[in-house]
Amino acid sequence: MTTVHRLLAVAATKNWIIPQHNVNNAFLHDDLDEEVYMTPPPGYCPKGETRVYHSLFTLTTSTSIVLVLLYVDDILVTSNDLSQIEIFEKILSAHFKTKDLSSLKYFLGLEVARSPTGIFLNQRKYALDILSDNGQLGAQTVPFPMEQHLKLTTQDVNLLPDLGLYRQLVGRLIYLTITRLDIFYAVNTLSQFMHAPRVPHMTVATRALCYIKGYPGQGIFFPSSNNTHVSAYTDSDWVNYPITRRSTTGYFIQLGTSPISWRTNKQNIVSCSSAEAEYRASSYDRHNL
Repeated sequence: MTTVHRLLAVAATKNWIIPQHNVNNAFLHDDLDEEVYMTPPPGYCPKGETRVYHSLFTLTTSTSIVLVLLYVDDILVTSNDLSQIEIFEKILSAHFKTKDLSSLKYFLGLEVARSPTGIFLNQRKYALDILSDNGQLGAQTVPFPMEQHLKLTTQDVNLLPDLGLYRQLVGRLIYLTITRLDIFYAVNTLSQFMHAPRVPHMTVATRALCYIKGYPGQGIFFPSSNNTHVSAYTDSDWVNYPITRRSTTGYFIQLGTSPISWRTNKQNIVSCSSAEAEYRASSYDRHNL
């Protein structure tokens, strides 16, 4: 989703159009007649791990650049040259039966609204579906998703009777964080107890739903009056997790003023000081840039 954010941020800044296409019966077109080789981007070192690359393809000439983002049967294309988009669409339709969905409005559950000032991305329908499925459409709203300084543990409380209900809810909340930075820390905390959720964990998850109820259409905005300068912010706490005594790292990356990537997670070892925790957070941030 970081790739999606970056493409939309660049298109908004450059005022490029973003046509959307859908390939009919995409799963029937699975044979490759040639071998495909890919070079990892600079700074990306899998170290023997098997990973899936984002399906972003680029065509660069002396005067133009075309970006094509592919996810199964959904295709987004944008370029600084309209004629290049038309050529791509003709080639695509010559090889596959496609449906032209016109300008981008809805992609992978993300609702896209565009105006002269920029592109607004949100998941309002998805958020309302979560509230409805969990019986929280009539819930009283709260001003923040999680109480400050709350320490959740796996001790002294019995397991929830239905572990699957908690896991499904948190899983759906994780997908909602694609456009909701405001719930990211709370959801990350809840996801650490997926293996053994207890009543206090479900209470916090329900509170997060009450917060979402008050702001179902919250999202992120990619302004058109922007630049492509990358800036990153990082921070950490110190031994905040009471069970393992690990620190938590968080980072936030912008393209100009457009948010494109964010994350929070536990550090993999125990830091002996707050300074060490901060240095590890900075190192983690550089790796992800």
